[in-house]
Amino acid sequence: MVSVAQASPNDRVKFIKNTYIHLAGAIVAFILVEFILFQTGIAEALTGFIAGNRFGWLMILGGFSLLGWLSRSLVAKADEVGTQYAGLGAYVVGEALIFAPILYIATTYTNDQNLVTTAAILTLMMFAGITTVAFTSGKDFSFLGNFLRIGGFIALGLIICSVLFGFTLGLIFSTVMVVFASAAILYTTSNIIHRYATHQHVAASLELFASVALLFYYILMTLLRSRD
Repeated sequence: MVSVAQASPNDRVKFIKNTYIHLAGAIVAFILVEFILFQTGIAEALTGFIAGNRFGWLMILGGFSLLGWLSRSLVAKADEVGTQYAGLGAYVVGEALIFAPILYIATTYTNDQNLVTTAAILTLMMFAGITTVAFTSGKDFSFLGNFLRIGGFIALGLIICSVLFGFTLGLIFSTVMVVFASAAILYTTSNIIHRYATHQHVAASLELFASVALLFYYILMTLLRSRD
């Protein structure tokens, strides 16, 4: 397998272009799905379900984790383009369902109508900066993988404990998770360059979308908690 870093300049440019076009398409699709969820009242219903069920968030988080694992596996292993797009589409819809409650809260129960827009702009700026570092430094940041895996398990454990024992993960946790998500983007972008083959642009866009969504989520959470 020829990695992107080893490919010819033309193939490398084509791969990068296709990856980020698909990433942009996934983001647009995410916005459209969120619009549908809000217009149909599903976002409000999901928010009510989570607010009224102690374990509602864990149920959604567990389902989303399973969907994410299946989608990633499907996209990474599938040879047919249609199957790869199905995996990416399923992941985008899953992300939209997870985001619906926090977006509903941010747009309905806060006085700042620009909160979501501010979080989106900050996410875009941070993503652009991290991507620039990954592409211009020439370094392989795969060493971050072990730290991210350990950090992910610790974060998941804290989230589960917060639900089971009734304590709130505050501003510090959200801020740390912003750093964690930034490292995930750096790691994913580096992997795209050094580990992915030139035909895996759909899988690459899915991984990037997941990292960007994580960053956006915790930036939004940080902004919400800083106002409490």
